[in-house]
Amino acid sequence: MASTVPATMRAARIHHYGEPGAIRYETVPVPAPGRDEVLVQVAASAFNPTETAIRSGRVRDVFPLTLPYTFGWDVAGTIVGVGDDVGGWSPGDRVIARVDAGGAAAQYAAAPADVIVEAPRTVPLTDAAALPVAGLTAWQAVCDHANVRPGQRVLINGAGGGVGGFAVQLAKSAGAHVIATASARSADAVRAAGADQIVDYTSQAVPDSLDVVINLVAIPPDAAASLATRLRAGGVAVSIATPLPVTDAVHFVTRNDREQLAKLVGLIDAGELAVDVAEVVPQRELASVHRRSEAGRTRGKIVLVP
Repeated sequence: MASTVPATMRAARIHHYGEPGAIRYETVPVPAPGRDEVLVQVAASAFNPTETAIRSGRVRDVFPLTLPYTFGWDVAGTIVGVGDDVGGWSPGDRVIARVDAGGAAAQYAAAPADVIVEAPRTVPLTDAAALPVAGLTAWQAVCDHANVRPGQRVLINGAGGGVGGFAVQLAKSAGAHVIATASARSADAVRAAGADQIVDYTSQAVPDSLDVVINLVAIPPDAAASLATRLRAGGVAVSIATPLPVTDAVHFVTRNDREQLAKLVGLIDAGELAVDVAEVVPQRELASVHRRSEAGRTRGKIVLVP
Protein backbone atom coordinates (compact mmCIF):
# COMPACT_ATOMS: atom_id res chain seq x y z
CA MET A 1 0.00 0.00 0.00
CA ALA A 2 1.26 3.48 -0.82
CA SER A 3 2.80 5.27 2.15
CA THR A 4 0.59 8.34 1.66
CA VAL A 5 -2.60 6.38 2.35
CA PRO A 6 -3.97 7.12 5.85
CA ALA A 7 -4.80 4.41 8.34
CA THR A 8 -8.47 5.39 8.60
CA MET A 9 -11.20 6.80 6.39
CA ARG A 10 -14.88 7.69 6.42
CA ALA A 11 -17.47 5.25 5.05
CA ALA A 12 -21.27 5.05 4.74
CA ARG A 13 -22.40 1.75 6.22
CA ILE A 14 -24.96 -0.09 8.30
CA HIS A 15 -24.57 -2.33 11.34
CA HIS A 16 -28.13 -3.69 11.13
CA TYR A 17 -31.08 -3.73 8.73
CA GLY A 18 -33.57 -0.92 9.14
CA GLU A 19 -34.76 2.51 8.11
CA PRO A 20 -32.49 5.04 6.34
CA GLY A 21 -31.39 6.29 9.76
CA ALA A 22 -29.49 3.02 10.18
CA ILE A 23 -26.86 4.38 7.78
CA ARG A 24 -23.85 5.81 9.58
CA TYR A 25 -20.99 7.83 8.09
CA GLU A 26 -18.21 6.74 10.37
CA THR A 27 -14.48 6.33 10.74
CA VAL A 28 -13.18 2.87 9.81
CA PRO A 29 -9.81 1.37 8.81
CA VAL A 30 -8.73 1.80 5.20
CA PRO A 31 -8.97 -1.64 3.55
CA ALA A 32 -5.73 -3.36 2.58
CA PRO A 33 -5.90 -4.64 -1.01
CA GLY A 34 -5.68 -8.40 -1.41
CA ARG A 35 -3.08 -10.00 -3.65
CA ASP A 36 -5.38 -9.67 -6.68
CA GLU A 37 -6.90 -6.30 -5.77
CA VAL A 38 -6.16 -2.62 -6.13
CA LEU A 39 -6.84 0.12 -3.62
CA VAL A 40 -8.71 3.07 -5.11
CA GLN A 41 -8.91 6.56 -3.68
CA VAL A 42 -12.56 7.21 -4.37
CA ALA A 43 -13.50 10.26 -6.43
CA ALA A 44 -17.15 9.19 -6.38
CA SER A 45 -19.48 6.26 -5.92
CA ALA A 46 -23.12 6.14 -7.00
CA PHE A 47 -26.51 5.42 -5.50
CA ASN A 48 -28.60 2.53 -6.84
CA PRO A 49 -32.26 2.29 -5.76
CA THR A 50 -31.90 -1.43 -5.09
CA GLU A 51 -29.76 -0.49 -2.09
CA THR A 52 -32.88 0.68 -0.25
CA ALA A 53 -34.30 -2.85 -0.36
CA ILE A 54 -30.99 -4.28 0.77
CA ARG A 55 -30.73 -1.80 3.65
CA SER A 56 -34.24 -2.54 4.84
CA GLY A 57 -33.68 -6.29 4.80
CA ARG A 58 -36.53 -6.92 2.36
CA VAL A 59 -34.26 -8.97 0.10
CA ARG A 60 -31.97 -10.50 2.70
CA ASP A 61 -32.80 -14.00 1.44
CA VAL A 62 -31.53 -13.07 -2.02
CA PHE A 63 -28.78 -10.61 -1.06
CA PRO A 64 -27.58 -11.57 2.41
CA LEU A 65 -25.09 -9.14 3.94
CA THR A 66 -22.14 -9.56 6.23
CA LEU A 67 -22.59 -6.73 8.74
CA PRO A 68 -21.35 -4.09 9.13
CA TYR A 69 -21.77 -3.41 5.42
CA THR A 70 -20.40 -0.47 3.41
CA PHE A 71 -22.58 0.66 0.50
CA GLY A 72 -21.42 1.35 -3.02
CA TRP A 73 -21.20 -0.93 -6.07
CA ASP A 74 -19.96 1.80 -8.44
CA VAL A 75 -16.52 3.24 -7.99
CA ALA A 76 -14.53 5.87 -9.86
CA GLY A 77 -11.16 7.01 -8.61
CA THR A 78 -7.40 6.76 -8.69
CA ILE A 79 -5.35 3.71 -7.84
CA VAL A 80 -3.12 4.29 -4.80
CA GLY A 81 -2.06 0.71 -4.08
CA VAL A 82 -1.84 -2.66 -5.85
CA GLY A 83 -1.76 -6.23 -4.58
CA ASP A 84 1.27 -8.46 -5.07
CA ASP A 85 -0.29 -10.43 -7.93
CA VAL A 86 -1.69 -7.47 -9.87
CA GLY A 87 -0.14 -6.63 -13.22
CA GLY A 88 -0.98 -3.91 -15.70
CA TRP A 89 -2.16 -1.35 -13.16
CA SER A 90 -0.13 1.22 -11.23
CA PRO A 91 -0.71 3.94 -8.65
CA GLY A 92 -2.00 7.03 -10.43
CA ASP A 93 -4.19 5.15 -12.92
CA ARG A 94 -7.74 6.54 -13.13
CA VAL A 95 -10.25 3.71 -13.14
CA ILE A 96 -13.88 2.73 -12.76
CA ALA A 97 -15.47 -0.56 -11.74
CA ARG A 98 -18.54 -2.35 -10.53
CA VAL A 99 -17.60 -3.74 -7.13
CA ASP A 100 -20.04 -6.53 -6.32
CA ALA A 101 -19.01 -6.76 -2.68
CA GLY A 102 -19.81 -3.08 -2.14
CA GLY A 103 -17.52 -0.74 -0.25
CA ALA A 104 -17.31 2.21 -2.66
CA ALA A 105 -19.31 4.69 -0.54
CA ALA A 106 -16.10 5.56 1.29
CA GLN A 107 -12.92 7.53 0.84
CA TYR A 108 -11.01 4.40 -0.24
CA ALA A 109 -12.19 1.10 -1.69
CA ALA A 110 -10.57 -2.21 -2.59
CA ALA A 111 -11.55 -3.62 -5.99
CA PRO A 112 -10.61 -6.85 -7.77
CA ALA A 113 -8.14 -6.05 -10.53
CA ASP A 114 -10.07 -8.18 -13.00
CA VAL A 115 -13.16 -5.91 -12.93
CA ILE A 116 -11.58 -2.46 -13.27
CA VAL A 117 -11.24 -0.56 -16.54
CA GLU A 118 -9.66 2.72 -17.50
CA ALA A 119 -11.97 5.63 -16.71
CA PRO A 120 -13.41 7.73 -19.54
CA ARG A 121 -11.13 10.59 -20.50
CA THR A 122 -13.85 12.94 -21.73
CA VAL A 123 -16.03 13.29 -18.62
CA PRO A 124 -15.12 14.26 -15.05
CA LEU A 125 -13.98 11.32 -12.96
CA THR A 126 -16.82 11.94 -10.49
CA ASP A 127 -19.39 11.64 -13.31
CA ALA A 128 -17.87 8.35 -14.43
CA ALA A 129 -19.13 6.73 -11.22
CA ALA A 130 -22.62 6.83 -12.78
CA LEU A 131 -21.63 4.30 -15.42
CA PRO A 132 -20.79 0.80 -14.10
CA VAL A 133 -24.04 -0.60 -12.68
CA ALA A 134 -26.48 1.48 -14.74
CA GLY A 135 -24.51 1.25 -17.97
CA LEU A 136 -24.02 -2.51 -17.75
CA THR A 137 -27.68 -3.04 -16.94
CA ALA A 138 -28.79 -0.94 -19.90
CA TRP A 139 -26.35 -2.66 -22.28
CA GLN A 140 -27.47 -6.13 -21.27
CA ALA A 141 -31.17 -5.22 -21.46
CA VAL A 142 -30.98 -3.48 -24.84
CA CYS A 143 -28.17 -5.30 -26.63
CA ASP A 144 -27.97 -8.78 -25.09
CA HIS A 145 -31.52 -9.70 -24.15
CA ALA A 146 -33.76 -7.49 -26.33
CA ASN A 147 -31.31 -7.46 -29.26
CA VAL A 148 -32.81 -4.18 -30.43
CA ARG A 149 -32.63 -3.68 -34.20
CA PRO A 150 -33.19 -0.78 -36.62
CA GLY A 151 -36.80 0.22 -37.17
CA GLN A 152 -38.22 -1.51 -34.11
CA ARG A 153 -40.69 0.24 -31.81
CA VAL A 154 -39.11 -0.02 -28.38
CA LEU A 155 -40.67 1.00 -25.08
CA ILE A 156 -38.37 1.86 -22.19
CA ASN A 157 -40.55 1.78 -19.07
CA GLY A 158 -38.89 3.79 -16.32
CA ALA A 159 -36.69 5.85 -18.62
CA GLY A 160 -36.24 8.60 -16.05
CA GLY A 161 -33.99 6.49 -13.83
CA GLY A 162 -30.26 5.98 -13.98
CA VAL A 163 -30.50 2.85 -16.14
CA GLY A 164 -33.19 4.39 -18.33
CA GLY A 165 -31.06 7.23 -19.65
CA PHE A 166 -28.44 4.81 -20.93
CA ALA A 167 -31.09 2.40 -22.26
CA VAL A 168 -32.76 5.13 -24.30
CA GLN A 169 -29.43 6.14 -25.83
CA LEU A 170 -28.40 2.58 -26.67
CA ALA A 171 -31.77 1.72 -28.21
CA LYS A 172 -31.71 4.93 -30.26
CA SER A 173 -28.17 4.27 -31.47
CA ALA A 174 -29.33 0.80 -32.56
CA GLY A 175 -31.79 2.50 -34.89
CA ALA A 176 -35.00 1.95 -32.93
CA HIS A 177 -37.98 4.25 -32.57
CA VAL A 178 -37.81 4.81 -28.82
CA ILE A 179 -40.90 5.40 -26.71
CA ALA A 180 -40.12 6.24 -23.09
CA THR A 181 -42.27 6.47 -20.00
CA ALA A 182 -41.20 9.25 -17.66
CA SER A 183 -42.68 11.71 -15.22
CA ALA A 184 -42.79 15.42 -15.93
CA ARG A 185 -39.68 16.01 -13.81
CA SER A 186 -37.67 13.58 -15.96
CA ALA A 187 -39.10 14.40 -19.39
CA ASP A 188 -36.43 16.91 -20.46
CA ALA A 189 -33.57 14.55 -19.58
CA VAL A 190 -35.23 11.62 -21.34
CA ARG A 191 -35.88 13.74 -24.42
CA ALA A 192 -32.23 14.83 -24.42
CA ALA A 193 -31.21 11.16 -24.28
CA GLY A 194 -32.93 10.66 -27.63
CA ALA A 195 -36.45 9.41 -26.95
CA ASP A 196 -38.74 9.89 -29.96
CA GLN A 197 -41.89 9.87 -27.85
CA ILE A 198 -42.40 10.43 -24.11
CA VAL A 199 -45.39 9.03 -22.27
CA ASP A 200 -46.25 10.57 -18.90
CA TYR A 201 -47.29 7.43 -17.09
CA THR A 202 -49.39 9.46 -14.64
CA SER A 203 -51.83 10.61 -17.31
CA GLN A 204 -51.18 8.94 -20.67
CA ALA A 205 -51.64 5.44 -22.06
CA VAL A 206 -48.76 3.45 -23.48
CA PRO A 207 -49.05 2.89 -27.24
CA ASP A 208 -49.50 -0.59 -28.63
CA SER A 209 -47.93 -2.60 -31.51
CA LEU A 210 -44.57 -2.55 -29.76
CA ASP A 211 -41.72 -4.80 -30.88
CA VAL A 212 -39.87 -4.60 -27.57
CA VAL A 213 -40.83 -3.67 -24.02
CA ILE A 214 -38.00 -3.11 -21.54
CA ASN A 215 -39.21 -2.67 -17.96
CA LEU A 216 -36.80 -1.03 -15.55
CA VAL A 217 -39.02 -0.36 -12.53
CA ALA A 218 -41.04 -2.21 -9.92
CA ILE A 219 -44.71 -2.01 -10.89
CA PRO A 220 -47.91 -3.73 -9.70
CA PRO A 221 -48.80 -7.04 -11.41
CA ASP A 222 -51.77 -5.45 -13.17
CA ALA A 223 -49.51 -2.76 -14.64
CA ALA A 224 -47.09 -5.45 -15.82
CA ALA A 225 -49.98 -7.31 -17.45
CA SER A 226 -51.10 -4.10 -19.14
CA LEU A 227 -47.63 -3.52 -20.57
CA ALA A 228 -47.61 -7.06 -21.91
CA THR A 229 -50.77 -6.38 -23.93
CA ARG A 230 -48.98 -3.57 -25.77
CA LEU A 231 -46.59 -5.98 -27.45
CA ARG A 232 -47.30 -7.21 -30.95
CA ALA A 233 -47.44 -10.95 -31.49
CA GLY A 234 -43.92 -12.31 -31.20
CA GLY A 235 -42.65 -9.19 -29.44
CA VAL A 236 -39.82 -9.28 -26.90
CA ALA A 237 -40.26 -8.51 -23.19
CA VAL A 238 -37.30 -7.82 -20.92
CA SER A 239 -37.36 -6.77 -17.26
CA ILE A 240 -34.90 -6.12 -14.46
CA ALA A 241 -37.74 -5.59 -11.97
CA THR A 242 -41.34 -6.83 -12.06
CA PRO A 243 -41.50 -9.71 -14.58
CA LEU A 244 -43.79 -9.25 -17.57
CA PRO A 245 -46.35 -12.05 -18.22
CA VAL A 246 -45.22 -12.81 -21.78
CA THR A 247 -44.14 -16.13 -23.25
CA ASP A 248 -40.33 -16.31 -23.32
CA ALA A 249 -40.03 -13.03 -21.41
CA VAL A 250 -36.58 -12.34 -19.98
CA HIS A 251 -36.14 -11.37 -16.33
CA PHE A 252 -32.47 -10.93 -15.47
CA VAL A 253 -29.95 -9.78 -12.91
CA THR A 254 -27.09 -7.78 -14.37
CA ARG A 255 -23.76 -9.55 -14.48
CA ASN A 256 -20.42 -7.85 -13.99
CA ASP A 257 -18.72 -7.71 -17.39
CA ARG A 258 -15.41 -5.92 -17.76
CA GLU A 259 -15.40 -6.09 -21.58
CA GLN A 260 -18.84 -4.51 -21.83
CA LEU A 261 -17.86 -1.79 -19.38
CA ALA A 262 -14.80 -1.02 -21.49
CA LYS A 263 -17.05 -0.77 -24.58
CA LEU A 264 -19.28 1.70 -22.77
CA VAL A 265 -16.24 3.80 -21.86
CA GLY A 266 -15.24 3.74 -25.52
CA LEU A 267 -18.67 5.00 -26.55
CA ILE A 268 -18.41 7.85 -24.06
CA ASP A 269 -14.98 8.89 -25.28
CA ALA A 270 -16.19 8.69 -28.88
CA GLY A 271 -19.03 11.08 -28.06
CA GLU A 272 -21.66 8.39 -28.77
CA LEU A 273 -22.93 7.96 -25.20
CA ALA A 274 -23.60 10.73 -22.69
CA VAL A 275 -23.42 10.50 -18.91
CA ASP A 276 -26.25 12.40 -17.25
CA VAL A 277 -25.65 13.02 -13.55
CA ALA A 278 -28.78 14.31 -11.91
CA GLU A 279 -27.17 15.18 -8.57
CA VAL A 280 -23.81 15.18 -6.81
CA VAL A 281 -24.30 14.52 -3.10
CA PRO A 282 -21.81 14.07 -0.23
CA GLN A 283 -21.51 10.46 0.92
CA ARG A 284 -22.40 11.56 4.44
CA GLU A 285 -25.91 12.39 3.14
CA LEU A 286 -26.60 8.88 1.83
CA ALA A 287 -29.40 8.34 4.37
CA SER A 288 -31.19 11.36 2.96
CA VAL A 289 -30.85 9.99 -0.57
CA HIS A 290 -32.42 6.71 0.59
CA ARG A 291 -35.33 8.61 2.12
CA ARG A 292 -35.95 10.64 -1.01
CA SER A 293 -35.68 7.58 -3.25
CA GLU A 294 -38.23 5.67 -1.19
CA ALA A 295 -40.56 8.67 -1.40
CA GLY A 296 -40.20 8.84 -5.19
CA ARG A 297 -38.40 12.18 -5.09
CA THR A 298 -35.28 11.34 -7.08
CA ARG A 299 -34.55 11.04 -10.78
CA GLY A 300 -31.66 9.88 -12.90
CA LYS A 301 -28.30 8.95 -11.50
CA ILE A 302 -27.03 10.34 -8.20
CA VAL A 303 -23.30 10.25 -7.55
CA LEU A 304 -21.82 10.41 -4.08
CA VAL A 305 -18.56 12.17 -3.27
CA PRO A 306 -16.41 11.72 -0.14
